Amino acid sequence: MPDHPPTPEATLLTFFTEVGILAQLSRALFEARLPPGFTLPQFSVLNHLVRVRDGRTPLDLARAFQVPKTSMTHSLAVLGRHGLVEMRPNARDGRSKCVFITAAGRDFRQAAVAGLVPDLAAIAATYPVERLAETLPALADLRKIMDGMRDPSPDPQEF
Repeated sequence: MPDHPPTPEATLLTFFTEVGILAQLSRALFEARLPPGFTLPQFSVLNHLVRVRDGRTPLDLARAFQVPKTSMTHSLAVLGRHGLVEMRPNARDGRSKCVFITAAGRDFRQAAVAGLVPDLAAIAATYPVERLAETLPALADLRKIMDGMRDPSPDPQEF
């Protein structure tokens, strides 16, 4: 029986299986380095506000993370209680609120990233990071394609 190359669908399934396992392993590693009571989703909100920009509404953030608005509201409440984000009135409509990262939130994010450095260095010592660097453009391209395939205005309450 001749060997057949895997179908594109089989290749994608294998790829996403590996990505899922890596996501679980990296989440466990990262959460072990966060202060008690903080989760990766909460850190991810801070990271998003730094990486993309702050001043977004909770609904915008819920859509970006593809989570229900109630989940995002909970994460923002935890971050707000710790002084890591603040809610300000939306200058565009005066009714909704916008989320802004505070100086303490930026410091928290930076400290969390710094706390990972020893673990990242250990991985880099055993795996050639150049191989990962070569894959980053392809991963970014795939992310953009998949992001574009999302419903542009999903109702986060449906998730």
